[in-house]
This record gives sequence, C-alpha cells and structure tokens, in this order.
Amino acid sequence: MTNFVEELRWRGMLQDIMPGTEEKLNEGMTAGYIGFDPTADSLHVGHLTQIMTLIHFQRAGHKPYALVGGATGMVGDPSGKSDERNLQTEAMVEHNLAGMKKQLSKFLKFEAAGNGAVMVNNNDWFKDMNLFTFIRDIGKHITVNYMMAKDSVKRRLEGDSGLSFTEFCYQLIQGYDFYYLWKHHNCLVQMGGSDQWGNIVTGTELIRRKDAGTAFAVTTNLIKKADGTKFGKTESGAVWLDPAKTSPYKFYQFWLNASDDDTKKWIRIFTLKTQEEIENLEAEHDTAPHLRVLQKALAEDITIRTHSVEALETAIKTSEFLFGNGSLEFFKTLNDDQVLEIFEGIPQFEVSKVELEQGIDAATLLAEKSSVFASKGEAKKLIQGGGVSVNKEKIADPQGVFNNGNLLNDKFIIVQKGKKNYYLLIVK
Repeated sequence: MTNFVEELRWRGMLQDIMPGTEEKLNEGMTAGYIGFDPTADSLHVGHLTQIMTLIHFQRAGHKPYALVGGATGMVGDPSGKSDERNLQTEAMVEHNLAGMKKQLSKFLKFEAAGNGAVMVNNNDWFKDMNLFTFIRDIGKHITVNYMMAKDSVKRRLEGDSGLSFTEFCYQLIQGYDFYYLWKHHNCLVQMGGSDQWGNIVTGTELIRRKDAGTAFAVTTNLIKKADGTKFGKTESGAVWLDPAKTSPYKFYQFWLNASDDDTKKWIRIFTLKTQEEIENLEAEHDTAPHLRVLQKALAEDITIRTHSVEALETAIKTSEFLFGNGSLEFFKTLNDDQVLEIFEGIPQFEVSKVELEQGIDAATLLAEKSSVFASKGEAKKLIQGGGVSVNKEKIADPQGVFNNGNLLNDKFIIVQKGKKNYYLLIVK
C-alpha cells in the first residue's frame, strides 16, 4: 500500500477531499469508483485526468471501479453545462459503451489478483426500477432544498436556459449509483473532477440518511491551459483516444506542442514518472528549453500508454518527415488514408494525371495547375532563390518539367515553400 492522496497531492491533482478519506484509505485496500458517461464511442483527453486517478488508485493498492453510465448517459449531467445535453437512445449508448470499455482496459489492470479493476454499468440496476420505486425509496431521503443548494443547479436556474426536471434529478440518480456500489460492492470512495463534488456529496448524504452508512469523496482539479483556452481542444475539435478519430501522430503532436507552463503541470498529471524523474527532466529542460525535453517526455509517455510503442515510432517518423530531415522511404510505407491524415489542414490541390503525363513545368504546376503560388512570376522568383522543395528535394529551375514519374505512391507530390509551409498535390 502507498498513500494515494499524497500521490495526487504532489502531482498537483488534488482539489477537494472529505474529512477522514485519507485516513480510511491508509487503513488498507479500499474500493472506489469514478463514473464515465458514454456521450461518444471514444473517450478523449478530457477524460485522462480521471483515468489517471484510477490508475494511481490501483497502483496504491486499492480496487478501482469504472462505472459506465448506461442509464445516466441517456439523461445528461447539468454540472458545468449551460444548455441541456442531447439525449441519446439506448442503442447509441450501447454502441458508445463498447468503445469505452475497450479503451479503459488499456489503462487499468482488470485481471490483477486482489485489486483487479471492475467495470460496472448503472443501467444494470436502473433498467428495472420504476418511477414510484425511485421516488419512494430514494427521493424521500434527499430534500428539494438540499438539491437546490447545489452550485450546478443554482447556476442553471439563474441562466437563460433554465433546468429541466430530467437534469434536476441527475444528482439523485448519481447519488443512488454511489449508494448501490457502496451497498453491493463495498465501494467506500467516489472520485471525480471538482465539478462533480456536489453530486458526489449527494451520494454520501444518501448513504448516511438511508442506511446510516459512511462514505468518502475525493475530487481532482479541472485542467486548464495557461493561455485560457480549453484543455483537450484543437482547431479541428476534440483530441480522442481512438486512433480512428485522432491519429497517433496528431495525438503525439497535441502534447508535443504544449507550452512550457502547461507541460510542467501536465507531466505530473498524465505520466507515471516519479517526482525525482520529473524534477531531473525539468532541470534538463530549463538548461535548453528549445530542445523541448519535457514536451517530448510527456508526448512519448502518454502516446505509448494510449496507443503503442509502434504508434509512437510512426508519430515520431511522421514529425521528422514534416519538420526535420525524414526520408521519402517512410512516406512510401503509408497508405492513402494515412497520407491524407498527416496532411489534414494543409492546403491540398488536385492535378490532372492526364495533363501531368504530358509534362508540366514547375512554375506552371505550382501557380496555374495548383495555387501554391499566386502567380508564375512569384513561383519563379522563389524557385530561383532556392526556397522551394518538391518531394523533399530543392528545385532550382522554374522550367524544369514534372510528370507522372515524380509521383509518390503513384498519387502525390509534396511541395514545401520555405521551411514550414507544406502543400499536397493529389493527382487524379
């Protein structure tokens, strides 16, 4: 056994803790849980703080439960939301649950003896419960006054959109989850983000009032970026754990491009490195920040644990290809979908294969057949100045002819203007 709360504390993750929780956990192996609502068929980096919390919980010798909200996913949690969530069908929820289960099994040890992780679905205990049973056996223990006092409820009541009865009931439903797991699985602790504190405390209160029992609570900080923008979002949207939604290369780049201030916090939260290892990396980083030692350590650690060593190697080779001296041999190993994935967000132009077969001079290809340059004059000037590369090789002659023999993977031509401006010509 190790001190789980102290682990969260030094990593800068601990937000709120109910009195007596740390002492209870230090007595011996304790079961605890975190809930995940299946709003999509993949988790995203916004879920990683809670995944890491369960990892630390299990590594400290405790038994983690991952509750997937098959029932609550069809309702919607008002915490931190300004509008009501779109409700999902049972079929949608089941589809999402399957994807989440697969991902969580990558991070938690479900087969470990003694404190192996357990996955539960709250639809299992809610599916046969009717309204009258709920309001008689659960609702009578928590007053409306108590529920109205919660910040998540007050904020929505003061806002323009109001709060539906469906969402108002959410804290009772989540509270019963805690009660059920406490009663049937001896789960004594619920964990979650700090926006869940009110819902978690409702659960401990229900346990106290209904069965005179004692339960505990721990919440972690909500992650914010130093520049004030939302964590886990990029210009193209959420950063998913599913490689089909966010490629390992883009996942790796998300962490690699973090600011120094963010990385110093995130390497504590999202890796399993020890305090000594992190402090050594910070010292190395501070002597030569341009080498981005911290960012690389963070990106490599989390990419391997989310995807694989092989995925990390491909991500690094892709980065070297685009931003370093990577060879065309790597590019030739990629299929069409992988190429388009790498160049997503980079200007792309279609060129006729029939025309290219006849041969097209460089200036015409880059200014008329595509829009890499606004004019042939501009193209000629930069080509002659040594500022243009085609397929990773500098070109010097604006009249030099390109044809189908210059195609990569029989379909692509990569154009680089200056050091960082890439363009992809797709030949059809």
